[in-house]
Amino acid sequence: MKTISLLVYEDAVLSSVSGAVDLLAATNAYLQQMGEPPAFLIELVSEKERHIQLNVPAQFVCTKTLSEVTDTSLILVPAFYTAPDETLAKNTAIIDWLKARHTAGVEIASLCKGSYFLAEAGILSGKSCTSHWMSLDDMQRRYADVQVLKDSVMTDHEGIYTSGGALLSWNLILYLVEKFCGREVSIGVSRMFNIDLDRASQSHFVVFQGQRQHNDDDILKAQTFIEQNFHLPMSVDQIAERSNMSKRNFIRRFKSATQNTPLEYLQRVKVESAKKALEKNTDDVASVMYNAGYNDTKTFRKVFKQVTGLTPQAYRKKYNRDGILTK
Repeated sequence: MKTISLLVYEDAVLSSVSGAVDLLAATNAYLQQMGEPPAFLIELVSEKERHIQLNVPAQFVCTKTLSEVTDTSLILVPAFYTAPDETLAKNTAIIDWLKARHTAGVEIASLCKGSYFLAEAGILSGKSCTSHWMSLDDMQRRYADVQVLKDSVMTDHEGIYTSGGALLSWNLILYLVEKFCGREVSIGVSRMFNIDLDRASQSHFVVFQGQRQHNDDDILKAQTFIEQNFHLPMSVDQIAERSNMSKRNFIRRFKSATQNTPLEYLQRVKVESAKKALEKNTDDVASVMYNAGYNDTKTFRKVFKQVTGLTPQAYRKKYNRDGILTK
């Protein structure tokens, strides 16, 4: 039986803790129904106190403090609600403990934004990881020695695991169930919770937010111009000329500020406009394409799928309100 130590701290996301408990407990129940012994001993672990009141109306009673954990197979680090700087500053003891456990050879998995704890502890140095899609750019800026994968649902690197945003972390739990208990068990548990077991991408959840966390005023003006005129014909040369820069210098400064080339940024803005139109279901796909500034169906479909992981038709089917109501 594997001991799973699930960390609990006051900023933790409720579903990140309770969801992990539910899935692991359900795995034990499923195995027992098959006449097999339970696979996991689940323990809730906190820094000092046994009773942890979350920042929402929920309280957990922990069975151990950090210093009392002497033998564990896997540590689960849940996500948090608050700003990373605030949460990390309050939980330095957890970060130090994770670093020590990793050095001792214990496997560690982060759920959603829990990846910040692993990166802060140096556990992700030289490795790849993922996290909530809203945190990916921030993580890459903070931790230059970590390869942040922007489209992955989960990563597995020599006993260090990370997962995508929010309930995508449940896919990581099911992955661990499969790794420790076999495919048949993970399929059975996924059916109990109606979870898409083999989800491979979180791109279609991403909302493009403009990447304006920088201080280059000239590039900010260029971004505003793109966002207001994306539906019109424009080239990088024209935008650079408008910004009074050479094309080469403009591309260099734009990418340094936004982490995208000007062309990538223009495509992201166009696709975000198309996504919103498809969600509202106000026009046919051809009209959506033209309104987003594309004239070629093949190009529009290719770029849209590169950014979201879905075709325009598949995205509409998955997210438009009329489609949801008629199912």
